Amino acid sequence: MDLNFTDDELSFRAEVRDWVAGHLPADISAKVHAALRLTRDDLQRWAKILGAKGWLGWGWPTQFGGPGWNAVQRHLFEEECALAGAPRVIPFGPVMVAPVIMAFGNAAQQARFLPGIASGDVWWSQGYSEPSSGSDLASVKTRAERVGDHYVVNGQKTWTTLGQYGDWIFCLVRTSTTGKPQTGISFLLIDMKSPGVTVRPIITLDGEHEVNEVWFDNVQVPADQLIGEENQGWTYAKYLLAHERTNIADVNRAKRELERLKRIAKAEGLWDGDQRFRDQIALLEVDIVALEMMVLRVLSAERGGKKSLDIAGLLKIRGSEIQQRYTELMMLAGGPYSLPFIHEAMDAGWQGDQALGGLWPGAAAHCAPLTSTYLNYRKTTIYGGSNEVQRNIVAQTLFG
Repeated sequence: MDLNFTDDELSFRAEVRDWVAGHLPADISAKVHAALRLTRDDLQRWAKILGAKGWLGWGWPTQFGGPGWNAVQRHLFEEECALAGAPRVIPFGPVMVAPVIMAFGNAAQQARFLPGIASGDVWWSQGYSEPSSGSDLASVKTRAERVGDHYVVNGQKTWTTLGQYGDWIFCLVRTSTTGKPQTGISFLLIDMKSPGVTVRPIITLDGEHEVNEVWFDNVQVPADQLIGEENQGWTYAKYLLAHERTNIADVNRAKRELERLKRIAKAEGLWDGDQRFRDQIALLEVDIVALEMMVLRVLSAERGGKKSLDIAGLLKIRGSEIQQRYTELMMLAGGPYSLPFIHEAMDAGWQGDQALGGLWPGAAAHCAPLTSTYLNYRKTTIYGGSNEVQRNIVAQTLFG
């Protein structure tokens, strides 16, 4: 096992770094490094820049318009984007539904849907979770009844991330109630502008509108928007979730945020003044390096033509726990100046002397988003399959 990058790979890294430095808008990068709120325009702007270069589908093979990069090149691309302060690409289109369309969709579906995903022009949402179907995804109840040349969809999806921006949504729907629950699920692509689709906001603990409920009331969906075979959607869902859980690990973003944590600790006097706090940063860094080594082991196996390690669940567990730890340490570093969080202050990049009419003096600009981010990241060990469930899956994979 060789965890070192070759000369060609280092040259590729330099090429990506130079391109990102020349094309990533400075205002977007500044927001990312300061953890300020990104707008839909910010996210879409960067997606379209990548799309124009042919890199929004950075994991795609050349036959579908992608760059055809190998696993190591994809990793290096993600790392350079993260370290430069690029926004995390919204994964629902290029990382999640696109591979399903490539693997299980027909030629007409591929020609219809993939170009809009590759260019960044079409925003996709994910319709998996329901009020009673989170980790137990096989229990979905949203129904799709075949009527002639279309399906009639009724039901509800929840926790739909950024669904308020969605153009299309890929959904797991129940098309049969016979046999095991997994055998009656189908995979539908639905235009969110269709009559009967309603998106309702869910305001989260940090006060943000990030997630939504999506309701389907007699929504007519053309039958040619069914991916693969009817009642085989569970197979496609598992294929997609493997991509999601690897993506959730996001070791490259963790490396960027570690450096931000160090900057905050130094600004708040903890780097030199509190050895125990500095020890916590060191422990976090060790875990991030260990997570990166796990990722590199997978890449090394793929580079050597061996079967990749089946550890998507383990990557998700460790990655999500690390995300929670660095957001907590940042908030603790700011101490009382991390509170209260004021959205207008966060957008302006300040909080402190000018906030609350001067009643909260002393807080630096970097304190503004710390509590909001901490509260938001309580979700990471739940979404994409809760970590408790993922541990069971990992144990079954290892021990049978």
